[in-house]
Amino acid sequence: MAAARMSALPSHLDAFNAAGLPYFNPRSLRSSLVQLGETVCKTPEEFKAWSQNLGHEEVLTTFRSYGAVATRRQGEIIRELAKPQQTASPDVKPLAKALAQEMANQKIDVLNQNHE
Repeated sequence: MAAARMSALPSHLDAFNAAGLPYFNPRSLRSSLVQLGETVCKTPEEFKAWSQNLGHEEVLTTFRSYGAVATRRQGEIIRELAKPQQTASPDVKPLAKALAQEMANQKIDVLNQNHE
């Protein structure tokens, strides 16, 4: 019965053929998605969300299953990390202005610690 059910379902091969694409096994597709996530995700939180979209409850599952870094890429990363990092200092003026406005709206006097 299970074999009959399986043969009635369209295979991955059928889906690729229907789309006019060459066949790739599901694992290689997932691996490509992980590699894309490693490129586009800029924070651990973003990569965690990416990992969850792959169906992994734990981000370590993604790293263990697909996280190998090619030797060439590893060298590139280490060389980049050795370079002095230039960090852009954020413009805090808009934040300070918004905070000051909110404090004024709430009548908070920071110098005297009086709250009306």
